[in-house]
Amino acid sequence: MRRLPYLAASTGAAVLFTLPFVWLISASLRPREYVFGTGFLPLPFAPANYAEAWSAVPLPTWLFNSVLVGVAAAAAVTISSAWVAFGFAYFRFPGRDLLFGLVLATMMLPFAVTMIPTYLIWSELRLTDTQVPLWAGNLFGSAFYIFLLRQFLLSLPREYFEAARVDGASYPQLFWKLAFPLIRPALLVAFVFEFKASWTDLLKPLIYLRNEELFTLPRGLKVVLDRFGYGGEQQWEVVLAGSVIATVPMLVLFFLAQRHFVEGIATSGRKG
Repeated sequence: MRRLPYLAASTGAAVLFTLPFVWLISASLRPREYVFGTGFLPLPFAPANYAEAWSAVPLPTWLFNSVLVGVAAAAAVTISSAWVAFGFAYFRFPGRDLLFGLVLATMMLPFAVTMIPTYLIWSELRLTDTQVPLWAGNLFGSAFYIFLLRQFLLSLPREYFEAARVDGASYPQLFWKLAFPLIRPALLVAFVFEFKASWTDLLKPLIYLRNEELFTLPRGLKVVLDRFGYGGEQQWEVVLAGSVIATVPMLVLFFLAQRHFVEGIATSGRKG
């Protein structure tokens, strides 16, 4: 009985957060004149909206681009951040805490501050209107993921690493063969977080991409909104169907990785 208020509050919050997505799915399955009708049942039922959205714009190409950029961005930031986190967790040297504090301080810099200098760098490298700027910056790590992974690494007994060093393991071997398997839940958290950030990022594609064949889903949905929504043909059922198509892959990813994802967050918070 003591858990009933907690369960009731959790259920209410879950329903509240789920309602907008339920409405999105329902509205995407209605004919044009019924899109903004009341209720959550898709009546009349019009599943052909998805076929129309799929054929009206190159959604398969944008989906592939989003998956490609998302995997590249997530893998790059996860591995590079893990390397830096291992250095801060394992090595002891003068000024380590100060240097780590400076790394964390970079999180205080808003993207708007570095946006123009970053664009000028990619422009000088002649990589604008390519997908490289969307993920290559992650090769230098992320302060948030460095912090997350360092806290996880500090929870590991140092004796494991010392014993491996006695057996002749090199520092790269310590990372790849010992640390990397032990921090797999935290690595998965970083990967999923960054994949989601890349999947929903609109600003970078707006800045760097001009060729429609290179668009990711958020940039493509902006085209759909301009063409079929505001100032367009007012075909909101196409816009909503495209939004559902863009959302479903992230839901699938979360449910597939849910157990490891929750384990990684819980372990990091408990041992950090």
